[in-house]
Amino acid sequence: MTYFNTRVKLASRPVGLPQPANLEIDTVEIPELTEGQVLIKTSFISLDPAMRGWMNEGKSYIAPIKIGEVFRAGTAGQVVESRNPGFAVGDSLTGNLGVQQYAVMGAGATDPGSPEYLVKVDTAIAPLEAYLATLGMPGMTAYFGLLNTGQPQAGETVVVSGAAGAVGSVVGQIAKLKGCRVVGIAGDQQKCDYVVNELGFDACINYKTQNVRSGLRAACPQGIDVYFDNVGGEILDFVLEQIRLKARIVICGAISQYNNTTPVKGPSNYLSLLVNRARMEGIVVFDNAANYSTAAREMAGWIQEGKLKSPKIQVEHGIENFLPALLKLFSGGNFGKLVLAP
Repeated sequence: MTYFNTRVKLASRPVGLPQPANLEIDTVEIPELTEGQVLIKTSFISLDPAMRGWMNEGKSYIAPIKIGEVFRAGTAGQVVESRNPGFAVGDSLTGNLGVQQYAVMGAGATDPGSPEYLVKVDTAIAPLEAYLATLGMPGMTAYFGLLNTGQPQAGETVVVSGAAGAVGSVVGQIAKLKGCRVVGIAGDQQKCDYVVNELGFDACINYKTQNVRSGLRAACPQGIDVYFDNVGGEILDFVLEQIRLKARIVICGAISQYNNTTPVKGPSNYLSLLVNRARMEGIVVFDNAANYSTAAREMAGWIQEGKLKSPKIQVEHGIENFLPALLKLFSGGNFGKLVLAP
């Protein structure tokens, strides 16, 4: 059977918000498979704030996407043809297949150290798209960022920004499982109501309608022990004003800064870290790859026990809508985990 693959490539590096001219969409015929190869049809493409950073040239935790390359993305899909004994037609799996409708992987598909590595998943435990959410990179980020870096203790106060997002919603729930008081920050009242009423957060501050500084004082009367930061900017400054002795600040992301055309705004009152003998540490989920399976098993157990809910999954459709869908992450137009069904 002949397959045609529509894919999105990076055409130029954006300044500020990405524009259609920064991307190129083309369609190519897929050659017949050779021995050891497997053909995957993409069902869902993960849309993440980090994608904006990957468009920039410069040193980072991961190499930038090269001009002319298929846009990098985590994906979930199914095997449609296989000449690799490790995979059968119909297998569901995840991998870094990029923003395209199909992908061909070679011998590296069974090698955990290869960028072609494919992970089989069990859709009897959770739907396929959940493996891009709680049981995928967002869940891993929340798990390791909070538990290894934030190190919450029972009775402490944990604050998380981007609280209704794919990472923040899991962070808050795990913190509750560990016996903490949890306060979220989000930009929509529906999102605030969701994390409090459905996910069990103790409070949530709507940064678009409330004063965040006074809201934090009211919601965290004893101060803040752990802050899981997904947004950066002035909210980070407000939190630093109210941290407690030996507080831990987990820097996961800074979505408020990603499309700046001026220098990134860093914390102006960082001396609060000195006064409170606190620490601020960045986390990159890939550093914990060797322990993903342990985290996935524990979180799957929590899901089955009803202790952890997967975030809402918002599905956008059409590979041609990749850019408008991605930009929803920066306008607040997403609710929970955002994915694209190509």
